[in-house]
Amino acid sequence: MIKTYPSPAAGKITRARAVPARPADRARQLFRVTIGVGRQRGEHMDRGYWARRIGELDPATDYHEIYRILVTREFPWDFNQSLSLALYRTYAVPSIGQLLCRTGEFTQRTQRRYDDTALILDTILEHGLSSGAGRTALRRMNQMHGAYDISNDDKLYVLSTFVVMPIRWLDRYGWRQLTKAECAASATYYRELGRHMGIKGIPGTHQEFAGFLDRYEAEHFGSDEGGLAVSEATLELMATFPPNRLAPRALIDRFAKALMDDRLLDAFGYRRPSRWERAAASGALRARAAVVRFQPPRREPLYARQLPNIRSYPDGYEIAAIGTFPGEAAGP
Repeated sequence: MIKTYPSPAAGKITRARAVPARPADRARQLFRVTIGVGRQRGEHMDRGYWARRIGELDPATDYHEIYRILVTREFPWDFNQSLSLALYRTYAVPSIGQLLCRTGEFTQRTQRRYDDTALILDTILEHGLSSGAGRTALRRMNQMHGAYDISNDDKLYVLSTFVVMPIRWLDRYGWRQLTKAECAASATYYRELGRHMGIKGIPGTHQEFAGFLDRYEAEHFGSDEGGLAVSEATLELMATFPPNRLAPRALIDRFAKALMDDRLLDAFGYRRPSRWERAAASGALRARAAVVRFQPPRREPLYARQLPNIRSYPDGYEIAAIGTFPGEAAGP
């Protein structure tokens, strides 16, 4: 069966994705998504193909194309995981966690808010800020943020997590680390996005983003009931994602917490994992990286809207209509 999404010309996002009918085919598709590779057709592409392509680009001017290659072709699974954990991390800042809990969106409609966040950022990544779809997605994001009293520093902190956490994730668990040019392109991509969001005082380099993030967390991480409620709702949602849903919820919960640093765990009041739990979780991710290292690269990009954990809009979506509309009746 093919799911077809209305054309962007009509203001909607297009997607055509084959949904395998047989369990064996669905299992193979899930394996490819988890490992981060796609079907390989045509001439041979070795594992270093995309790194060489990025090396031909200028991170100062081609930052969007570099970042798009990294997210959708070179490290699709790793970026999905690390960006999800980056957003999760922000709940440990009480001013952020309290706001998200107070709206009820991330505790009562967790799947939809997860999807909306991913799809809005996905649209900007795929089409760019100069496109109609990209501008619509940016407008939606700014409208949602503008409805609440969010400090510039909180916005800047969230932006910083999107730069820093994928770099640190790939340093630890990636099949290779990012190059200096790739780190620079990532920082420039989010600096430009932040500028369009009206954020002030944006760092100039990924090292400066990291310095700001570490200082902000040291000063602002703290225990809060609202942040804890959002954390629990998010961990519950993550346990329903494929292939996580095949394992006991308690096991997925312990695996996720084994990847968290002590400062984050302490902010939520969670027990610090044992040494063997951390070793098991890290070992599993490094084993995956070892497999990916010998897999062929992706020929076709993999966007967030194509992932099996995005489930709120099976019949398609209009980017101008997703997200929250404060003051109106809440959606499902």
